[in-house]
Formats: sequence, structure tokens, C-alpha cells
Amino acid sequence: MNKTRSLLQAGVLGLSLLATSVMAAVSADEAAKLGSTLTPMGAEKAGNADGSIGSWEPLSKTAGSVDAKGFLADPYGAEKPLFTITAQNAEQYKDKLSPGQLAMLKRYPDSYRIPVYKTHRSSTVPDDVFAAIKKNATATTLVEGGNGLNNFQTAVPFPIPKSGVEVIWNHITRYRGGSVSRLVTQVTPQQNGSYNPVYFSDKFVFRDKMKDYDPSNPGNVLFYFKQEVTAPARLAGTVLLVHETLDQVKEPRKAWIYNAGQRRVRQAPQVSYDGPGTAADGLRTSDNLDMYNGAPDRYDWKLEGKKELYIASNAFKLDDPKLKYADIVKAGHINQDLTRYELRRVWHVVATLKPGQRHIYAKRDFYIDEDTWQAAVIDQYDGRNQLWRVSEAHAQPYYNNQVPWYTLEAIYDLQSGRYLALGMKNEEKKAYDFGFTASKADFQPAALRQSGVR
Repeated sequence: MNKTRSLLQAGVLGLSLLATSVMAAVSADEAAKLGSTLTPMGAEKAGNADGSIGSWEPLSKTAGSVDAKGFLADPYGAEKPLFTITAQNAEQYKDKLSPGQLAMLKRYPDSYRIPVYKTHRSSTVPDDVFAAIKKNATATTLVEGGNGLNNFQTAVPFPIPKSGVEVIWNHITRYRGGSVSRLVTQVTPQQNGSYNPVYFSDKFVFRDKMKDYDPSNPGNVLFYFKQEVTAPARLAGTVLLVHETLDQVKEPRKAWIYNAGQRRVRQAPQVSYDGPGTAADGLRTSDNLDMYNGAPDRYDWKLEGKKELYIASNAFKLDDPKLKYADIVKAGHINQDLTRYELRRVWHVVATLKPGQRHIYAKRDFYIDEDTWQAAVIDQYDGRNQLWRVSEAHAQPYYNNQVPWYTLEAIYDLQSGRYLALGMKNEEKKAYDFGFTASKADFQPAALRQSGVR
């Protein structure tokens, strides 16, 4: 009996130690690499062996001019592509392309192309954010099951990740300026390229940027998000409010919708996982916004490691205010002549739906940029394990504010031949407005009716 009890106790202790090792932060010695061999964000500071990826050289806040609407000049505008990947030469580059990118080249052999430019690892964030990330490295841990964070500050809890779910949390919590107000456009073109745009006014605030934030009592809300549809008229006045929680085991995401026609606020539990995206014509799930968002609890996350991949980067040309939306939106996919791809190191994470869980995507392959923790490409598979949708993020550094973020997110449906593009602002009256101030009262359900008045 004593021997059996000892074996059981040893087993429990072993499991306890294993759990601790999975949940633990990195050591101080390992964290000391941040800012030395690693960038303060956790990327490899040096380039690769053959020089096709250079060292980290972020742009300064004055790298280019800023026009009256806030749009940025392209510091790399004079550069020409080194080469272009097409359906005809894709085999030569397949080891640095995702299956989804290869599928797009095959599906649209005459129009989809990948113009590859010199790599400029140009993104950075403010010094105080880097300081918070370094503190997170030795302090932040996952809650049980990996669906929340303990002892987290500001952004990027795991700059030296040890698991797939840690990489995903880095994407979810990455720095996006603390707060931003933006006017953006979404399109869902038909196969022939015809489209009717939907216009959004978004406000997004992380908790520590609220005017009434109390660091001694931070609460469980990670950020607040409010999105109003401003056009077309049939949708205008609809407002979505989200309180995204940090520990989603203790408290799941809260969401409400104000319907202008009904003049009514109601809770919206469908705004999560594979619930339908707003005005997306069935082409985007709720967790497709921002490439991926929400609780990671429905998937098992496997970290495959790093690889080199051609991803859409420094997308200043695509953000040019001289462009019209019709210049960007084409049949099958966006105008690839306006895009810029660079060879980057990415973290590869495979998400597989857990037994007994439900989601329209049975598997997702994530490719996440090491310099920003932004998802760059996500390949999404249906229940038959067939590649279904390919998400591509065209990223740019908003260098004047030291914010890495997206210019445009595209989700390509390989089966229907349609796609969704979200984030365009070329024709809007201003670019992103970072650093605006708000209070918690501005992001409560009672405030939705006033927001949605037509």
C-alpha cells in the first residue's frame, strides 16, 4: 500500500512539475537576451546566413513626411522588385511560400503574383512598451488551460515563446498604439469584381490607456472595441461593442449590438469564434478580424518553429491616398501590382480543433512575423481537411507613432472564388488617429444608443 501511495505521489509530483514548466515564465538569464542577441520584441536581431534577410533596423519617427490627413510617405518608394513569383515559377520558391499562397498562384495563374522586394525590418514600438515586454518575459504566465494570462503588462507576454499558444497570445496582445480611432472600408467582391463597400468607424482602446484606468485594480478587460457602420444606409447606425477579457476562463468575452432599426441594445454572444463577421456576406468569421482574435480554447496549438516566408510588408504603396478603392479591388483578389512582399522569419503555429469542439475551420496554419508578432498569413482548412480560405495581412509600420499594424486584411475563399478585404482607408478623410483618450463610460452598453443615432 505504501509503495502504491509513493508511486501515486511521485506521479502527481511529476505532473505538477510538468504543468509548472509549461506555465512558467523564462529565466532572468534568458530574458537578458532581449536587447542583445534578440530585439527587445524577441526577434533575432541579426539577419540570416545568406543576407537575404537583414538585421533589425527600425525606421525613425521622422523617416518620411506626413500629409494633412495623416498618411505617411513611403521611405522605400524608389525601390523596384528583386523578382516576381508567378504561377509559372512558383516551384522555384515553394519552400518559402505557404500552401495557401501556392494555392492562390494556382487558382489565379494570370493575375495573382508576388512581387518580392529587399527586406527592411522596419518596425518598432516605444521604449516603455519594450520595458513592459521585458518584465513580462520573467513574470507573465498562462492560466490553466492557456486561455488567459497572469501578471501581464501592456503587450507581448511571451517574447521568448516556448509553445504555440504563447505565440498566439503575443499576436492577440501585441502593441497597436494603445488606442486608435479609424475610418475603414470593407468589400466583398463578386467573382467578376463588382462590389458595394461597407464603411466602419472603429475605436479600439487597451485598458491601460483609459483615462480612468487604475493600475492597482486593473480588472479583467484587456481592451475595449466599438465599431459603427456608417454606410450604406441600410446598415448605417448599427454599433458593435466588445469587452475583450484577459482571463477568458474566468470571464468570456462580452459583446453587445445596437440595431438602429429596432433602437435596441442586445447582448451578442455570437460575436466570437465562427459567428458571422459584420456585413461580411459569410466570408469572414468573428475571429477572422485582425487576422485572428478571441479565446484560444477550442484549438490545440502546436509550435512548429521558425521558417523563412515571403510576406506582405511595408505596404505604404497600398495605403497611398491617391488611390481609389477601384484601383485596389479586382476580380478574385486585390491588385497585386500595388503590393510589396519581403522575405521574413515567421513563427509557424498549427491550430487543430479539439475533439468535441465546434468551428468551421478544423485546422489553421499561422505564420506570425517575428518582428511584430502580427499574423502575416493564415491558411484555414474545412472539416474535410481541404484548404478553404487564405488570409493575408498587408502590414506597415506607422513610423511616426511607432506602431506596427495592418494596411489591409484579405481573406480569399478558394472554393467560391470570392474574397473579403478590410481596412482600406485611401479615400477616407483621415488616416489612423493614435493616442485618443476615452473613459470606460464611453464603452458601456448604455452609450451605444447615442453612438448609433443616424
